[in-house]
Amino acid sequence: MSLRIREMTLADCDRVAEIRVGGWRSAYRGLIPQSYLDGLSVEADAERRRAYLAQGDGGVVNLVAEDAGGGLAGWACHGPYREGEVRTRDAELYALYAHPDRVGRGVGRALLTESVARCRAAGHGSLLLWVLKENVRARRFYERAGFRADGAEEPFEVDGVEVPEVRYAMPLPR
Repeated sequence: MSLRIREMTLADCDRVAEIRVGGWRSAYRGLIPQSYLDGLSVEADAERRRAYLAQGDGGVVNLVAEDAGGGLAGWACHGPYREGEVRTRDAELYALYAHPDRVGRGVGRALLTESVARCRAAGHGSLLLWVLKENVRARRFYERAGFRADGAEEPFEVDGVEVPEVRYAMPLPR
């Protein structure tokens, strides 16, 4: 599949919301409460994406994977890593989703490769990310890409249920 990775625009917000919500419903089924997944709204998510882009935090980068026909197949977002409210020298991959119909076809790999390259070029020491502890498929994906769990764990609360997350890191030598 031929993909072009580019920065997200306001015109992409509806499709990115479909990808994100579809990604949550597909990837997290059985891992977080179904009531939460059922309550996700593509329209509300698209509105949040528009607000984030309009706000224009220059440190946050939103990327989309566009196929040869101009359709969006995936979305990734990265920016500064924060320890509490303090930004560190490291970067964080906040999100990476391929449309559920495109999982396993190189969309995630292309987006991750571009995010890593941009973070390295920006001089970040490491790229960190959080992943659900029980999301075996995602953990294998990141491990194949060179990320390693660094021992940090945090609970993520969803509809009153604590879902553990683990942190992964990848050094970004120049």
